[in-house]
Amino acid sequence: MQVVDKETFETQVLKAEETVLVDFFGDGCEPCKALLPHIETLEKTYGDKIKFTKLNTTAARRLAIGQKILGLPVIAIYKDGAKVEELVKEDATPENVEQMIKKYI
Repeated sequence: MQVVDKETFETQVLKAEETVLVDFFGDGCEPCKALLPHIETLEKTYGDKIKFTKLNTTAARRLAIGQKILGLPVIAIYKDGAKVEELVKEDATPENVEQMIKKYI
C-alpha cells in the first residue's frame, strides 16, 4: 500500500488517472490499526483494479481537515480528483469497504 503525505497527496490521489482508495488513519487510532490488515488483504484482491494508499492524518492535519476528515477511521474512494464515497468510523468495516470497492471496479 502506497503511503501518501501532504507533499504527494495531490499527485498520487487528486491527479491520479485511476480510481484511488485512501485509508485515512491516525497514530493513536486503535480501530484504524484493527482495520489495516483487512485493507491490505483487499489490496491483494483488488490492487490491480484500484490504487490503494494510506495517509497518516496525525502528520497531515490540515490536509485531513481540507478533505473533511473529522473522525477516524475513514476509507475514501477518489475518482477524477474528487472524493466520491467514504466510510467513516463504525461504518468502516471490512465488509462495507469491500462492497464500496466493488462499486468502482
